[in-house]
Amino acid sequence: VWLRRCTHYLFIVVVAVNSTLLTINAGDYIFYTDWAWTSYVVFSISQTLMLVVGATYYLTFTGVPGTATYYALIMTVYTWIAKGAWFALGYPYDFIVTPVWLPSAMPIDLAYWATKKNKHSLILFGGVLCGMSLPLFNMVNLITAADPLETAFKYPRPTLPPYMTPIEPQVGKFYNSPVALGAGAGAVLSVTFAALGCKLNTWTYRWMA
Repeated sequence: VWLRRCTHYLFIVVVAVNSTLLTINAGDYIFYTDWAWTSYVVFSISQTLMLVVGATYYLTFTGVPGTATYYALIMTVYTWIAKGAWFALGYPYDFIVTPVWLPSAMPIDLAYWATKKNKHSLILFGGVLCGMSLPLFNMVNLITAADPLETAFKYPRPTLPPYMTPIEPQVGKFYNSPVALGAGAGAVLSVTFAALGCKLNTWTYRWMA
């Protein structure tokens, strides 16, 4: 039993740490300056998938509605700690992550609770709702943060190599609505990753049997 539990918690820590690393990249103001909405869409989807696979895994492991939101809280705290150290290296402190995962993890818990712990409903409803909501909350995150363009020129990186020199941002060139694109892709992919989170649970029990 202890080996199975340790394996579960190891998986949870690994996914949460990877989510933190993704978020640090998503908060890179130089990257946002260069690629603008392309970065927003890619990082919205990647954060959605990291959240949904870990939250679903943790939720089905405990079987207690509310665990998905608790997992999102773990991700948030990890990110605050990591970004605090990251900002100490010279990044502006006002470009900090707001807890965008918490409201997106709540529908996962609600889907599980409302359908009386039905895993298929959790995968379908929870995955779609999480995937659709996170890009919206991520946009709120960007609105509350400092303007990436202004920040990039205010805090230039002295060691930036020539090929990384900021270029004119490609705003609106490829995407008319980055929120809609991120939500649409996230809603489809999150269902797959929610199913993966459930399956990881089954596999872990088999490995530890």
